[in-house]
Formats: sequence, structure tokens, C-alpha cells
Amino acid sequence: MRRDYTERGELLETDLATSWTRQFEAWFADAAAFGLPEPNAMIVATAAADGHPSARTVLLKGYDERGFTFFTNYQSRKGAELAANPYASLVFPWFAMQRQVIVTGAVQRVPRAETEEYFASRPRGSQLGAWASPQSRVLPGRAAVEAGLAAARERFGDGPVPAPPHWGGLRVVPETVEFWQGRSNRLHDRLRFRRTENRSWIVERLAP
Repeated sequence: MRRDYTERGELLETDLATSWTRQFEAWFADAAAFGLPEPNAMIVATAAADGHPSARTVLLKGYDERGFTFFTNYQSRKGAELAANPYASLVFPWFAMQRQVIVTGAVQRVPRAETEEYFASRPRGSQLGAWASPQSRVLPGRAAVEAGLAAARERFGDGPVPAPPHWGGLRVVPETVEFWQGRSNRLHDRLRFRRTENRSWIVERLAP
């Protein structure tokens, strides 16, 4: 199963964009043009207050100089863990391109208006699903999910579906953003943008 990463080039300091946002924009566009399925899929790793970790795949819904935004049920496992320990790591695993992007940073809720704007853009089925599912809780069976959806349909009828109060956006505010390019002999290129104490950004090369 071992592969030697020899096909996709290199990542040198002279290749890097002037900011992590521009570099991510370029690599994200590359991933989309390459035809990767759901290039916005990212692994979100969190930890509970007692240090026990967990991870799952979530879809990125936006990014800018403020950070990376996704939406979730605040009462889910990741929501509860981020409330108790508001730090996360993100990984964009673009394996077919022999690339990864790894992010670490603090997490904050987005303004409610931003949540409501995004929620209004979702398909109606997804809107109802946000009301129907007590995410991460133990259920007796699939019938409980179907019952929750039926109750949501009855509650809202043909009218608008508002964003649930327990559902909203989270933004990972980057402290580091690492761009990882596979190279031969496992001597990969790893260039990391890191925010310093004075809030400026520096670039560091990490050993593979």
C-alpha cells in the first residue's frame, strides 16, 4: 500500500503566496479543478475538557482572513466539546493531489445574523433535519429519526423554517496554517504560517 510521492512537484518558500488566505485560495481552487469529491470536506478534531479527543468530517462553508467557518448543532458532541475547550484542528486531506492543509486555532461562534443568513440558503430538507435530529445522542433506532422529521414537517408546514436556537456557525480562528506537499522518500515539504504574539504572520519550514 506504500506510495512514493513523486508526481506532484514541490513546495518552496518562493512558491508560497504572501498570506495563508491567498495560498489556501490557490490550493482550494486546484483541488476543485482536479475533480476531488467535496474538496471542502475537512476533518475537525476537538477535545473534551478532560482531554479526550474526537474527530469527524465536516464541510467547510466559508473562509476569509477571520478563519474557517462551518455549521453544526451546538448540542452535538463537537459543539459540547468546543464549548468546554474552544480549540480545534482542521485537516483538508487532499490525498489524490499529495497535499494536506492543517489548521490549528481557537474557535468562536459566528454572529447570529450570519447563521440565519446561511441557514436560509440551505435546502428545505436540511433545514428540517436540523430540527429533527438531536445530533450525537443515542437513539433506539432509525424510526426515531423519521419521527423527528415528521414532527418538524408538521410543525412548520409549508411555512419558512427558522434556524434552531441550538444550531449555528463556528469559526476556527487560525494560529497556524500548514501547507503540506508530498515529496519522494518521505521528505515532504511543510511550510507553516504562524501568528506571532504581536499578531503578525511568519512562515516556517517544518521537518518532514
